[in-house]
Amino acid sequence: MESMVTVSVGGELAPAAETDGLVAALHARGDFYDLLSSLYFRPLSAEQVEAFAELDLAPYAQINDTMAEGANHIGRYLARRNTATRQELAVDYTAAFGGLSSHEGLYAVPVESVFTSPEGLMYQQSFHQVHETFQREEIGRAEGFDYPDDHLSLLFEYLSQQSQRAAALVQEGALQEALRVVSHSAVFSREHVANWFPRLRERAGLLLTTRFYRGVLALTQGYLEFDARLLAEAQEELAERIGLCEREVA
Repeated sequence: MESMVTVSVGGELAPAAETDGLVAALHARGDFYDLLSSLYFRPLSAEQVEAFAELDLAPYAQINDTMAEGANHIGRYLARRNTATRQELAVDYTAAFGGLSSHEGLYAVPVESVFTSPEGLMYQQSFHQVHETFQREEIGRAEGFDYPDDHLSLLFEYLSQQSQRAAALVQEGALQEALRVVSHSAVFSREHVANWFPRLRERAGLLLTTRFYRGVLALTQGYLEFDARLLAEAQEELAERIGLCEREVA
C-alpha cells in the first residue's frame, strides 16, 4: 500500500516516516480523522485558525475532485483571514452545526440520529447502536461531556482511534486482530457515517455562509469516498500477509 501523508492538528503536514506502507497509511488515516473530529467538535480558536492556515492541503487535493474542491475553498478563505475571521467562523459553526439556524424547519446538527431517524431527533436508534459499540470497546467519556455518542466529532474520533490501534497491531504482528479492527472500521464508517453525511453536507450548505466550512464539508466527503477504497485495500493486504504467514508455518 502506498504511504500517505500525516497531519497533525498543530498544523504540520509531512511524509509518513514508517517503512511499512500499511502502517504508515493507517497512522495517516488516524491523524486525518483526528483533524476532522476537531473541525466538527466546536468553533475553532484563533490559534487553531492560524494552525489550519499553515496546513499544506495540496497532497489531499490530488486524491479526488471533491477533496480538491474542499482544499480550494479552505485555502482561498484563509488566505483572506483577518482579526474578524475567528468570530465569523464561530458564528457560522454555531448557526449550522450548533443548531441555532434551520432551513424549512430542518437542522444541520452533525448527529447521526438527526438524519437517520424518522422524527429527525437525537438519541434515537443510531445513538443506541453507537453507544453499544463504545461500551463493547470499553471507550469512556470525559465527565460532563454532553454530546450524544453519534455526534460526528465522536464518530471521527472513534475511527481515528481504531486506525491507530490497527497500525499498532500490524507492527506487533497481530495480523488477524488487525484485520478484524480494519474490517469493523469499514462497516462502522459505512453504517454510521457515510450513510448520512451527504445529507448533512447538503443541508448545512443551505445554512453556512463561509467558504471555509463549505470546504470542510467537501474535504470530508471526498475523504470518506477515498477511505472506503483505502480500507478495502488494507483488508486485502492484511489477508495476503496472513496467508503468507500461514504458508510459511506450513
